[in-house]
This record gives sequence, structure tokens and C-alpha cells, in this order.
Amino acid sequence: MTTPIQTAVIGVTGYAGGELARLLLHHPRLLGAPPVFAGRVDEKAAAGGGVPLIEIHPQLADNDGAASLMQQPFSWQLLADRGVNLLFLATPHEQSREWVPEALARGIRVIDLSGAWRLTDPANRSVYAFSDEGSPQAATIQAQAVYGMPEIHHAAIAAARLIANPGCYATSVILALRPLIAAGLVDLEHGIVADSKSGVSGAGKAATAKTHFMYAADNLSAYNVFTHRHTGELLEQIALDNSQIVFTPHLLPIPRGILSTVYVRFCSPQTRDGISSAYREFFADSPMVRLHAKTLPQIQHVVNTNYADIGFQLAADGQRCVIVSCLDNLLKGASSQAVQNLNVMQGWNEAEGLE
Repeated sequence: MTTPIQTAVIGVTGYAGGELARLLLHHPRLLGAPPVFAGRVDEKAAAGGGVPLIEIHPQLADNDGAASLMQQPFSWQLLADRGVNLLFLATPHEQSREWVPEALARGIRVIDLSGAWRLTDPANRSVYAFSDEGSPQAATIQAQAVYGMPEIHHAAIAAARLIANPGCYATSVILALRPLIAAGLVDLEHGIVADSKSGVSGAGKAATAKTHFMYAADNLSAYNVFTHRHTGELLEQIALDNSQIVFTPHLLPIPRGILSTVYVRFCSPQTRDGISSAYREFFADSPMVRLHAKTLPQIQHVVNTNYADIGFQLAADGQRCVIVSCLDNLLKGASSQAVQNLNVMQGWNEAEGLE
């Protein structure tokens, strides 16, 4: 694509929004065209003319003009005046449900980091209890949404107007499982267990009783067992039914990072070389996935990087396998995946600005 691009970010005050701002401000294709930063609907304090970006995220201060950038009060007129043609929404799900139809009607493409448009099955979507569920407009928008995982939907993303950026847990589990299931290796009737653990930033910036330091520090807790909203993404993107996988998320007492340990049984005995080959072939054109040949990934190796790391260990019987998948929940689990989607939509190198 040769059309000039002007991006905007709504929701820059959050953890993922701050990382998204950092990536876009240093993206080689966007130098000299910084994003428009606008406040979310609940950020009324900026109505007097805006807040300096580096007051919100001091770490973004540099010598390339970031100090002059402001988060301005949101309006559609602001986006029109600034020529915005691609909008990142790092907003609550309900806000994205309201703003995406308007953005598309105005000819603005959208990369939505919320869960508003990720799920096609109403039964899976029911966990969000959207107020517009079942409306003709919502159905029309949902039909346009592309699940934004370039490793499996690259061609559709390139042509999309609306990208539904995947959830962080979902990304780690889908990348671990999809190659093996696509190759027909996994005994689905035996069942899959996905045991996932995330740092506290995965819960967002707003403080809660369970993300409070006194609760999370020196603790490890499971939550939303059988009810986590990312479960529907696993079912839809790996083509499973609810009886074939158990997904259990846990809260780790660390700031960021996800480690998913996934347990599978194969239909017949496999070799280590055969499993490695299945992963290599599936991810041959996926620059943001790193495969570990001999070791298992660790959170400390992916934090503050844009990669997903995958490794596995095969039991002596050749049928039981443990897969470990790690990523930074704020980056490959959110913001850098959004930038990866931007690159694909624009026809740029998929890893540009990310390696």
C-alpha cells in the first residue's frame, strides 16, 4: 500500500496503551508522523486541552519530539482534522463496541485490542454480556472482524478493515497447539490441559483487591476456572469443543509475562524430530515466533521482547507431550501483536519495528 497513514491511539493511559505508543513512536515507517493520542470516554480530566504524553508515561521522553505530544480529549472531529485513517483502540470492551461501527462508517480502519469483536459464536461471546448482542449492526460488524493473529490469518488481516487483536492467554495457548492439531497429531478425545500463568499487568491498570500488592505478592492463585473469557478464543481458533480442553489461568506475583504449560496426548507415538518439524513448517513464515530446540522457554527470556517462545518435551512413550509457551502479555499478547497486524495491513515487513 502507498496511501499515507496517520494512526491514532485511544486508551494510551493503560499499560498496553503505553507500550503501543512506544512502539509506534519508534516505528521506522511512522517516523515524522506520530500517532494522535486521545483520551478514553472516562478520562474527562483532559477536557481543558490535553495532558502531555510524557506526564502519563515519563519513560516515553526522548530527543525526537515526544515531549511535545499530548493526549487530547477524544472527538471524531479531532480524528478527521488530523487525517486519521487507522485507529488503535486500547479501550474497554463496551467502548469498542460503541466506537468501532462509527469508525468504520467514517472509513477508518481499526485494530481493537479489546475483546469486543474476537468471538464469532454467540455462546462464547455471552461471557461479555454485550448490550447490543443480537442486533443487526453488531452482526454486520462481527462478520467483518478478522482475528488478528498473523501466524494463522495473514491473508485475511492484509485485506481487513477491522482487526480483533487476540487475548494474551489465548495467544500463548493457540500458538502452542495450532501446529500440532493442524498436523492431526493430537488425540482430542483424550483431552488437552492448558495451565497458564500471567503477571499482574494482565489484569489492567485499575487496582482491584486481587491485584493489590498485599494479595498478589508472594502468592499464586487460580481464577475464573472454566469461565475465563479467553476460553472462547481457544475453542474457535483451534476448532475445539468445550469438552476437549481445560484452560486454567493463574495470577503470578510478577509485573508481566505469561507462561502456558500445555499437556497433550498424541494419536500415535511420535519422535522429537517429527514434532519439531511440525512446528518449523507451521511457523516457517512467522518471524515473531521463536522455537526452542533443546530447552524450555522462560518468562525472563521474553519479557520486554515482541516474541512468543515455544518449546516442548516428549515422554519416553512418544505419546505424552508437554509444551511450554511464553510471551510478554503487554507486547506479543497485546501491543506488539497490534503493530504486527498494522504491518500486515500495510503490506510492510511483518516484523518491522519489532525485532
